[in-house]
Amino acid sequence: MNNHGMQAGQATVMHVRCPHRLSEETYRQVLELLADLSPVVQALPPAAALVELRGALRYHGTDAVHLGEILRVRSISRLGVDLRIGIAPTITVAATASGQISGLGGVLCVTPEEVADWLGPLPVQDLHGIGPRQAAVLCDYGIDCVGLLAALSPATVQRLLGKRAGRLAADRARGVDPRPVVPRALPASAAVRTSFPRHTLDGAVVRAALLDLVAQLGLLLRRRDQAARALTLTLKFAGGAGWEKTRRLTEPSAHDEDLRTVAYQLMDAAGLQRARLVGIALRGEDLMDAGQAPQQISLDRARESRLVAEQAMDRIRDKYGPGAVGSAATAPFRNAS
Repeated sequence: MNNHGMQAGQATVMHVRCPHRLSEETYRQVLELLADLSPVVQALPPAAALVELRGALRYHGTDAVHLGEILRVRSISRLGVDLRIGIAPTITVAATASGQISGLGGVLCVTPEEVADWLGPLPVQDLHGIGPRQAAVLCDYGIDCVGLLAALSPATVQRLLGKRAGRLAADRARGVDPRPVVPRALPASAAVRTSFPRHTLDGAVVRAALLDLVAQLGLLLRRRDQAARALTLTLKFAGGAGWEKTRRLTEPSAHDEDLRTVAYQLMDAAGLQRARLVGIALRGEDLMDAGQAPQQISLDRARESRLVAEQAMDRIRDKYGPGAVGSAATAPFRNAS
């Protein structure tokens, strides 16, 4: 079948449904999780998104269902949000699959070989792209399931629904959907956050926690091939009060060293003395493609050596996990947790 996704012989399109009434901030964080899986993410505000997994499957060395389960676990553990995830060869089938998941969340994969048999018994109104009025017209003619719709000639469906709508409905009932996932710009910010198990006054623990967040944010940006032009530090205090401040970097960067310098400046600006902290968030703002970020030629051999070491640590983290290697300066925070 000559359509996008089918030629590859595997299900590579992921459709993600978030819970209804999701806040804009949480939706943005879900998009950030998707961007960690694949660079090809298409946001469908206010509560859905598409992901093209073809390159991601090769990169992560696993299958689509496993990536879907990883995404669910990360979303639940980090955001407290469960997702309904459909995976299929095309956008229509993937979106239909995510809509068939009952309960709070789950992963449903439909392979190219399964598309016709899986779509056939579904009520026609469950086919993604079929509106209530179109479904009512089809049901009036006894076409109450997708299999019956697929069995009709496109000309017949066009007479019932109109030329364009009929052609699309006939194609999609057969699993044909040539639309690619069109990547939109990655989220304009990237955030990492942590909370303390107990209210803390310990400056060493707070500084170590901040350094840990810097390392997380730097790794996230480098994996996305993005650079931050500014950082925002948010502090949450016992009793519900908060403090937030943004500072721009000298030049766009995703390197721990540059992010750490600005993060420390922000923390110093907070002027903490006896404040009891319960949480910290660090957000990279005004992101840009790292390849387009201006870079000055450095004659600082020590800095160049640190950047080489950073690349080596990134490779270790990619292979063994984010906690495989890190700075000893984060030990007070790790021990406190």
